[in-house]
Amino acid sequence: MSKRATALARRLLAGLSLGVLMAAGAAQADTVLVTADHLVDVLAGKVVDRPAVLIVDGRITAVGAQGTVTAPADARTVALPGLTLLPGLIDMHTHMTSQPTWNGYESLGVTTADKAIAGVANAKVTLMAGFTAVRNVGADAFTDVALRNAIDSGLVPGPRMKVSGPLLGATGGHCDENLLPADYGRVGEGVADSPWGMVQKVRWVKKFGADLVKVCATGGVLSKGDSPGAQQLSQEELDAIAKEAHALGMKVAAHAHGTDGIKAAIRAGIDTIEHASLIDDEGIEMAKKRGTWLGMDIYNDDYILAEGAKVGMLPESLEKERKIGRVQRENFAKAVKAGAKMIYSTDAGVYPHGDNGKQFAKMVQWGMTPLEAIRTATRNAAEAMGTAQDIGAVAVGRYGDLVAVKGDPLADVTLLEHIPVVIKGGEVVKDQR
Repeated sequence: MSKRATALARRLLAGLSLGVLMAAGAAQADTVLVTADHLVDVLAGKVVDRPAVLIVDGRITAVGAQGTVTAPADARTVALPGLTLLPGLIDMHTHMTSQPTWNGYESLGVTTADKAIAGVANAKVTLMAGFTAVRNVGADAFTDVALRNAIDSGLVPGPRMKVSGPLLGATGGHCDENLLPADYGRVGEGVADSPWGMVQKVRWVKKFGADLVKVCATGGVLSKGDSPGAQQLSQEELDAIAKEAHALGMKVAAHAHGTDGIKAAIRAGIDTIEHASLIDDEGIEMAKKRGTWLGMDIYNDDYILAEGAKVGMLPESLEKERKIGRVQRENFAKAVKAGAKMIYSTDAGVYPHGDNGKQFAKMVQWGMTPLEAIRTATRNAAEAMGTAQDIGAVAVGRYGDLVAVKGDPLADVTLLEHIPVVIKGGEVVKDQR
C-alpha cells in the first residue's frame, strides 16, 4: 500500500472510531423522567399540577404536564405519586468543615484533618436534608476547597458547593485567633491590616481555589474579646476587597452584625451581608437601593441559647447572643416588610448540620409568606450566588436537582424540615417515602 493510501486509511479509521464513540455516548445518555402530583414553580410563584420533568445527563430538558413531555423508551421513570416537587434547596451560609461542639477552648484541639473528615460527613447529611447546593463561607486551610473538589469528582456525596477558603479580617477581630496568649503567636490565616494587605489576601484565596471571598466587617458572637456591633475593617479596606474580588470574578460575603459595618460593606459594593443583626432603617434602604442581598440567620438563636453552654460556647458568647438574637429577628421583619432582597443563610455548623430546614418556619413566623421563604433558598439564592443558569428552579437548562415532600409546603413550610426524596442531577440520592 502506498504512503498516501496508508494515510487515507488511517484518517478513515480515526473518523470511524470517533463516530462509534459519539454514537456510544449518545446511546448511553442518562435520561430520567420525574413525575409527581404537584410542583412548586418558584419563578412563576404558583403550584403546577401533575408535572413531568425530563432530565438528560443531569440537566433538565423539558418541564410540562404529564402526557405532554415525551421521554425516550429507555428513559428511567421516577414516579412520586402523592408528593410535591420543589427545586433542590440552597443554603448560602454554611461551615461544612465545622461542628457545633467545636467551640471556645475545645476548638484548640481540633486538627485540620479532623475538619476535613467532618466535612465529608456533613456534606452527606446536608444533601440528605434536601440542600443540593450550599455556599461555604469560612474554612481553615482550604478544607472546603478540598471538599468541593471531592464532591465534584464523585469521590464523596454532597451538595454543589461554592467556597471561600479562610476568612479575611483584621488583627484581633472576629476572623483572627484570639483564644491563646501572645506567647503562642497564633494569627488567623486571613488576617491583614491595610487595603493593600487585604488585596493580597483576596489574591491568595483565589490562588488556592476559592470561588468567593468572605470578610469580617464587624465583631462576632462566637469570637473572644470583641463586640458584634464594632466595625473591624475600614471603608478603604472593604472597598479594596470588593474591587479586587470583583475584578477577579469573585463575589464577596461580609460577616456584619453592627450597623456601621453593615453600611460600610454596602457602600463598598459587597454582594451579601451575613447576619445583618443590627441593621437600621437607613441600612435597609441602602441595601434596597444598591441591590445588596441580606442573609439573616434567625433560626440558630434558638440552638445557641438552648444548647450553647452544653457544647462549650464561651459565657461571653452566650451573653452576646442574648443581646442581639431578638433584635436580629425584629430587624429581619423590618427588612422583609421594606422589600429588601433576602437569601437563605443559616450558619450551619453553629447548629447541627442537616437541620438547615428549620429556618423556614422562623422566616414565616417573622413576616415572610411560605413562598417568599422558599424563594430565598431557591430563586434568590441562585441569583445571589451567580448560578441562576444552573440551580434554583425547575427549569430547562438547569441541573436536575429536585426535592419532594408529602403535602403542600406553601401551606405548611415545616414539611421542608424532613424531606423524604432528594434528587441531584437526575440521580435519586434519597428515597424514604
